[in-house]
Amino acid sequence: MAKQVSRALEIPLPRFPRRLETMNYLVEYEKEDGHDSMLLELARLNFDLARSLHLKELKTLSMWWRELYDNVKLTYSRDRLVESYLWTCIVFHEEEYSRARIIFAKVFGLQALMDDTYDVHASLEECRKLNEAIQRLDQWLVISYYGNNHYVDEPAHMHSHTYKLICKWDSSAVSIVPKYLHMFYIKLLSNFDELEDSLEPHEKYRISYIRNAFKLTSQYYLHEAQWCNDKYVPGFEEHMEVSIMSCGCALLPPMLLMGVHDGEGVATREVFEWVATCPDVMKAGAEVARFLNDIASYTAGKKKKDACSAVECYMAEHGVDGDAAVAAVAALAERAWRTMNQLCVEMDPALLMVKFTRTLEVIYLGGRESYTFGGDLNGLIAGLFLDAGPLNINV
Repeated sequence: MAKQVSRALEIPLPRFPRRLETMNYLVEYEKEDGHDSMLLELARLNFDLARSLHLKELKTLSMWWRELYDNVKLTYSRDRLVESYLWTCIVFHEEEYSRARIIFAKVFGLQALMDDTYDVHASLEECRKLNEAIQRLDQWLVISYYGNNHYVDEPAHMHSHTYKLICKWDSSAVSIVPKYLHMFYIKLLSNFDELEDSLEPHEKYRISYIRNAFKLTSQYYLHEAQWCNDKYVPGFEEHMEVSIMSCGCALLPPMLLMGVHDGEGVATREVFEWVATCPDVMKAGAEVARFLNDIASYTAGKKKKDACSAVECYMAEHGVDGDAAVAAVAALAERAWRTMNQLCVEMDPALLMVKFTRTLEVIYLGGRESYTFGGDLNGLIAGLFLDAGPLNINV
């Protein structure tokens, strides 16, 4: 009981990921007087079967990531495949979500390469070129039966008996990006094609939502790069309008939904339309992500190319010191959590965003930034995938 109370004081139980709580309780339940040995054995077996599947998926993803990371040669980017898979594995661990986990981890990896390029390496002009190329998405490739294939933005007023249309990324845009990004752009195209191939015929429409979200996220990354280049300190509200979008408000929901089978009505076309509007529950989840990330970043210290964080914008606007700004931003994270709690009961797909947001409480526990500094998650990774025993999230 003392250990359970201690965990709840660090992270309230409603915000603690269920999968991680299960890991702890499997050990703690055995020590309870009058526990059911058969029930405990079945629970352990269920956990181990899921872990076995997760390790197979992780092996497949590790091979995919190593080939991608070694080919794009963006050595400035974080090598964090296991950490990204960890997130999705905590969000939905069940066998039926295997495809969803793999798709999420792959899109997350591609997004991380793009994010680090904008954030820590590319010049402003290179950022503009990359964004220009990424916007060449969802153009229509006109395959003419008489030759002269070309791209168009709109396929209207064309006679279908003379051509066929394929909605895809414009591969010729590789010439726009800097040379060191050529392979990244090529791999981006091929991976989106492979992701589309992994969908059932009636699910193909989903790829356009993830592409559009990827494009939109790129635009917000460029916006932040412009701020950083200009040494511009926006007002707090102006900062939040941009930073919650760059933090995943547009991209995370379709990432979470893309690989989910629609048998239970969680990932229908109507749901994809709904999340594309960035409803309040998604904004609240992105606010939690932004606030926790910026508190951790401020605590760790500003890097040369970092745009102003929410903490710094709050300090500049309200004329307060860092401690006061951190406290204010933490209070805003609490308010965002309350918004999520109120809204998540209205639509089942919102629960996926809530589950993802729970993982952030672990990633950013105590003001640390465990995705950037992956060593902070070693204990968690070992506990979830390798060791049998209680989890110490402070490791």
